[in-house]
Amino acid sequence: MDRITQLAAVIDRHVGGTGICTTAMPHVSLIRADQPSTPTPAVYEASLCLIAQGSKRVSIGEHSVVYDAAHYLLVSVDLPLVGHVIDASPEKPYLCCKIDLDPAMLADLMVSEGGAVQRTDLPVLGLYPSDPDLIDAACRLVGLLDRPETIGALAPLIEREILYRLLTGPHGPMLRHVATAGSHLNQVSRAIAAIRRRFDAPIRIDEVAAEAGMSTSSLHAHFKAITHLTPLEYQKQLRLQEARRLMLAGGATASAAGFAVGYESPSQFSREYRRLFGAPPRLDIDRLHAAPAGIAL
Repeated sequence: MDRITQLAAVIDRHVGGTGICTTAMPHVSLIRADQPSTPTPAVYEASLCLIAQGSKRVSIGEHSVVYDAAHYLLVSVDLPLVGHVIDASPEKPYLCCKIDLDPAMLADLMVSEGGAVQRTDLPVLGLYPSDPDLIDAACRLVGLLDRPETIGALAPLIEREILYRLLTGPHGPMLRHVATAGSHLNQVSRAIAAIRRRFDAPIRIDEVAAEAGMSTSSLHAHFKAITHLTPLEYQKQLRLQEARRLMLAGGATASAAGFAVGYESPSQFSREYRRLFGAPPRLDIDRLHAAPAGIAL
């Protein structure tokens, strides 16, 4: 049995049903889908996504990529993407392993390895041919779920190996820029974190820029270049996605969900919700309950 088949088997074994499953390893999530899903907007955290079976399409603005067992996806900063499973069935479900990038571990590796940080025009959303070494490491990492007593000692070592292989791979320059203090990617990453911490409050661009260590004009320019959104548009997506989650999973009314994420005007909330999701809140939620579940990651 090859390693990608082994990875598929262990993911399938540890995911109960369909959807996203957290694990005993904080940075590792497993995803399973039995059928194609509807396009679902979501913020993808900086992560490595390895599909063991099936395929998926993700889009940011007009840019769209499809990844599968022959290609892996690397998201270098938290990005608002639209994703949907395009190849899955009960007989051959979509199976994916998502490994969040630990910034502290990444920075420590950079210090220990050394080397200059070179300028790069690599995309923050990267699609790359499958790497046997990454698949092998991911298989060993997820395989620790079969022996939970080994997770505490071995998971950090394998995660470090995975990050090392990413740093020394074709996307290494991009990750180095994200982790390097003072780089525009690092500054935008800090701005994203600031917006996410208080997405339900009115945004103050000067405060976000100060936290990122940028001028307001530089923040707008580089934020839009990296995320394809302005800071205000990014915050709006966070608000609307959280409101959707509150209605879908928590049963909140549209007005309650809108208020909870910072909207004071129900009509503005409904208008902006429809613009993002293609339908008014209640119709969208009814449609989601009737359709195959969207798999966000």
